[in-house]
Amino acid sequence: MTAPLRLACIDSEAPPLFHLTDPVAGRRGYEPAVGELIATELGRSLEWVYLPWAEMLPAVRRGEADAVLCGQGVTEARAALVDFTRPYAVFHESVLVRRGDPVRAVSDLSGRRVAAIEGSTNMALAETFEGAVTVAFGGGSDDVFGDMLQALRTAEVDAVVDDDVVFVPLGDHPDFDLAFTVRTGNRWAVGTAKDRPELRAQLDGALGRIIADGRLAKAWARWLPSLEYPFDGEGER
Repeated sequence: MTAPLRLACIDSEAPPLFHLTDPVAGRRGYEPAVGELIATELGRSLEWVYLPWAEMLPAVRRGEADAVLCGQGVTEARAALVDFTRPYAVFHESVLVRRGDPVRAVSDLSGRRVAAIEGSTNMALAETFEGAVTVAFGGGSDDVFGDMLQALRTAEVDAVVDDDVVFVPLGDHPDFDLAFTVRTGNRWAVGTAKDRPELRAQLDGALGRIIADGRLAKAWARWLPSLEYPFDGEGER
């Protein structure tokens, strides 16, 4: 019997990427849909391994999960730890502020406290904001995104930097305003242990096929209809 494909992710509420696991409906969202498509293409069942953010890559490296499919923008630091497939998404980065805050450009953040996840592409961007005071949120939390939103809500920080996709559900939120977006084109991909090149090749091939035949585009249209689909039949646009 073929072993299940074990993918690491956090279990929290971060739509449209993913929702908390439902005992009836299972795991829903764009990334779960990508995981299901890959597993189906490989003829394997899918099993999610739920871990705190900071534990996902170490667990994959130890063999406690086959791969991580959970908000992994491809960075040099992460690529030093795991090998990545071709991307399953390309996102830009946005800045969220409290409702009514007049911030509309990078220059408006000078002297402001700007939060982002430690070691992320978002923190790398925040560190380029001249005069901004960056505040790193560690990945040990079960809900680091929720922690940052709460810090923004209570004025512990003045802005949060994250990928545009995670702010989609907050468009009409009474507490927050989307200040601006930087078109950084962050590539998100599936990460595997460096000693499992055959698995990375299998996952990469499966991704290539679901991009080429339009199955990934259908998942994107269902879960991310307000964002531009980044791939054509051969890969990135």
